[in-house]
Amino acid sequence: MRDRLNVSLPVEMIARINELAAQKRLTRSAIVEAAVVSFLSPDGADRMEAAFTRRLDRLTRQVQRLERNSGLTTEALALFVRFWLTVTPPLPPEAQAAAQVKGRERYEGFIEALGRRLNQGRTLLDEIPRDMLDTEPSKEVSKETKD
Repeated sequence: MRDRLNVSLPVEMIARINELAAQKRLTRSAIVEAAVVSFLSPDGADRMEAAFTRRLDRLTRQVQRLERNSGLTTEALALFVRFWLTVTPPLPPEAQAAAQVKGRERYEGFIEALGRRLNQGRTLLDEIPRDMLDTEPSKEVSKETKD
């Protein structure tokens, strides 16, 4: 048994219903009925929750990768700075100008090499095995980085 129900909808929505009916070769009533059934079905909320959960899971994984990459970057920079400060002797005042010129040359070379590497699509993160990043650091490594 069916009963008739008259509803008022915005013109744009009716146009969309008409387009969909033509594409799917269905009646407008069938399309509106399917939409109302979907809206009233008790599992509609469950489907929305599942969709949100999938999106949140994907965002969580992306944030975890960002945290890992940022931590790696910080540790690599800290290790480099510690090494550089340890092995670089102080320069006498008369050698400062020559060292600055050489430093600029080296920096330009570094920027060129970095640009080439990035254009090739290679990154430091690609060179580090994932299983090494996912394991807990040993106490020796933790001590070493704290010194």
